[in-house]
Amino acid sequence: MTRRDFITLLGGAAAAWPLTVRAQQAGKVPTIGFLGANPSIESYRVAAFVQRLRELAWVDGRNLAIEYRWAEGSTERFVEITTEFVRRKVDVIVTVTTPATLAAKQATAVIPIVFAVVSDPVGTGLVASLARPGGNITGLVNQASDITGKRLDLLREVVPDLRALMREVERARRGELSADEREALANKLTDTGARTARCPSAFRHRPA
Repeated sequence: MTRRDFITLLGGAAAAWPLTVRAQQAGKVPTIGFLGANPSIESYRVAAFVQRLRELAWVDGRNLAIEYRWAEGSTERFVEITTEFVRRKVDVIVTVTTPATLAAKQATAVIPIVFAVVSDPVGTGLVASLARPGGNITGLVNQASDITGKRLDLLREVVPDLRALMREVERARRGELSADEREALANKLTDTGARTARCPSAFRHRPA
């Protein structure tokens, strides 16, 4: 996800955040719980997050409090942190990655959750559908199955005799292709007699 995508996500979701109302009811400064995997990895998203909030007149330390928490490679930490957010009664939970969002969903059905970097929210059970997510969760999807099909159609126009396709991704993003995308890709390739193939580890991890 690009910096622009993340800013767009926050711009759209922020309009629906009941920060002022919830905070006034509780008599406190509105608080956002930000849950990510690692501060070094998420630094540009944090910068975009803070920038967009400032553009909307929400400034951390002035009229808003942001609580940053990091799992640091531990899936169990996602559960611990979301439980802490619920106990502290934060007004909004912002999550990065699917495991973090799943943990937040399990922790609360009341506090609004805004997710980023989730590739298959329907397949993982986070939302009922992309058109009508329902519940207390909203966010931005990395890719959609219809986009994968369109990309393949374009590729077949350029290479009409396509018979095999290899998709190389970074190790950290290997789960980016959703179940729907994989099915759409396989169906289109099967129609032309082409096939998918996994990239051997020697290629995935070749030295620079």
